[in-house]
Amino acid sequence: MSHHEITREHFEQSSWDERYAGDGRTWSGRPNAVLVAEASDLEPGRAVDLGCGEGGDAIWLAERGWQVTAIDFSEAGLRKAAEHAAERGVADRIEFRQADLRTWTPEGEQWDLVTSCFLHLLDHGMLDATRQMAGAVAPGGTLLVAGHHPDDEHTGLRWSMPGVMFTAEELAPAVDPERFDVRAEAPQRTESRHDETHTVTDAVLVARRCAAAAG
Repeated sequence: MSHHEITREHFEQSSWDERYAGDGRTWSGRPNAVLVAEASDLEPGRAVDLGCGEGGDAIWLAERGWQVTAIDFSEAGLRKAAEHAAERGVADRIEFRQADLRTWTPEGEQWDLVTSCFLHLLDHGMLDATRQMAGAVAPGGTLLVAGHHPDDEHTGLRWSMPGVMFTAEELAPAVDPERFDVRAEAPQRTESRHDETHTVTDAVLVARRCAAAAG
């Protein structure tokens, strides 16, 4: 799908079920570089991966000793992710859940790492989603939200609709600065596609929740 043909339907479950339904993998199966950079030094605990797709990030975390809750709205994606987790021998470390992240709430559950890499929602929906995610971070835990930065729109590498791409600064107000140490960045990396290498910009929000204070 070229970036010119993106429609609102692209953001619906049926569209993603169709994408994930074929043989083989839609994505590489490797974890996102931003997750590797931010989570490699964290002490493994409980993690939730929102918009887990085919499970690359969730499997990487499980292999490093995390107990992972992996959430996506695509049944086909979750099926593939579960198959890959079984192949890698970490099925017992990952609980797959189907949920629509436009309406998802943690319902009081908390994790030591809450991560969402390249989940994009319509109508600036990531702001609300980030607010929900921040509420799911346990004391001393980490929130990581990464996405495609609007600077990439002109490259033609990204599908683009108004209100879908975001900067980390736009998401930062969803996180309480009194309870979190917040970092908003726009790191660049190279990405190869069709034998061409491009420089792309990510939007990366990292928020570490202060450990619970007494009283």
